[in-house]
Amino acid sequence: MTPPPAEPTQAAAPNQPAPEVSAPPDATTEDDDAVEEAAADDGEGAEEEPEELPTGPEGEGDAKAAPTDGEPQYRYTADLTDEMLQTLWKESAEKLGSISMGFVNEGRLINGVRFPEGDGWIVVAPERTWGTQETIDAILRVIRAVRAQYPDAPPLRVNQISAREGGYLRPHKSHQSGRDADLGFFYPTADPVRVREREKYIDVEKTWALLKAIITLTDVQFVLVDRRVQHVLYDYAVEHGEDRGWLDSIFRSSHPLVMHARGHRDHFHVRFYNPRAQELGRRVAPLLAQRPEQNLVMHRVRRGETLSHLAVRYNTTVSRIQKANRMRGTFLRVSQVLKIPLRGPCTRCPIPPPVEVPPRRLPPDFEIASHTPAPPEAVHAEPAAPPTVETPQAALADADAEPAPAMPSARPAESMTAAAPSAVAAAAAPEAAAPRLSGSGAEGHPAATSPAAR
Repeated sequence: MTPPPAEPTQAAAPNQPAPEVSAPPDATTEDDDAVEEAAADDGEGAEEEPEELPTGPEGEGDAKAAPTDGEPQYRYTADLTDEMLQTLWKESAEKLGSISMGFVNEGRLINGVRFPEGDGWIVVAPERTWGTQETIDAILRVIRAVRAQYPDAPPLRVNQISAREGGYLRPHKSHQSGRDADLGFFYPTADPVRVREREKYIDVEKTWALLKAIITLTDVQFVLVDRRVQHVLYDYAVEHGEDRGWLDSIFRSSHPLVMHARGHRDHFHVRFYNPRAQELGRRVAPLLAQRPEQNLVMHRVRRGETLSHLAVRYNTTVSRIQKANRMRGTFLRVSQVLKIPLRGPCTRCPIPPPVEVPPRRLPPDFEIASHTPAPPEAVHAEPAAPPTVETPQAALADADAEPAPAMPSARPAESMTAAAPSAVAAAAAPEAAAPRLSGSGAEGHPAATSPAAR
């Protein structure tokens, strides 16, 4: 496989020879992605993500500033006036909760929350499982739904989400802004089967229940998984009575939710919509200069770049870059991600278009109330900010804390102060009937393949 161009928004392909680089005199450059050993399973190693993803309502397009016409329309943070937002950002930014900045392949995370430990799941790499509160809540909701239906299910392996402050997470192209998560499959036992053909060894019933819960209980943007696993799940679903038309819309339509990606034969790569965190990212972008510690851009080093070059490009200094990254010298590596502190407003920071969460694709006669899982014990996710962020939106001045509905797709926030209930709030909710998540399958039906994307 030929490595993609070493642009700052692209991840160099793993397992490739180190490129020959003519380094400028004030820096030495080497390829940080030249040798990447793939771990055994469940998305712990290298994965090959599609080169392009859908644009429009379900995609994000290229990393360009979105045009704004007339007055801004806030759908998911309407409870915050511009004045309130500016005050909170300057005085207590942690009270805003999680903020997803930029794009999934060129972004970062503010006020991230680390995925908590629990009895029903295994956190494979804790320091790589930071996400927005919305992402953490969505994953917990899914796990609890499956375990409510299958109390004897082995723990689900929760793999990489994002780094504590987002940015490039080796070896992924995305996973930069707290919205992407790698979730393992279910197997007959808690130990994953370490073979190539995972689809022959997975617990299909529980793995389909997991995928169905992701699709029906969360605002999922898409799921990446190998087409061979898709075939097995589709066949199982058909054999167990799932509506074929609904399944085709999920797997085989022109805009499928489940798409093929190489390197995803042992896990689901799930990207969630984070309406509040994403909209906050757009609104906070012009205010970054008001908080020097957050007024920075994440830059991935390209071949031939030096600290001097980056300092000129971003109107900063070599010493400021070194201090922000705890660097003693000027040595750089290709694909190394640097925090670039800025002196003023960022004029090069990518701003995604406004987020709009489409309605969830629910099967016919799907009853929302009966599919709301009964959450078990309270779980406290660890926030990146001070402990006061336990319920991120609760401290907003003059805002009536009104929990968002767990089941319907995200709604505009005229009366919504939190994008999703926190894990603590979810644990306090009344018990509901266990969800029924069954069905999938049909050999001979080609699984959908994602369009070539970034």
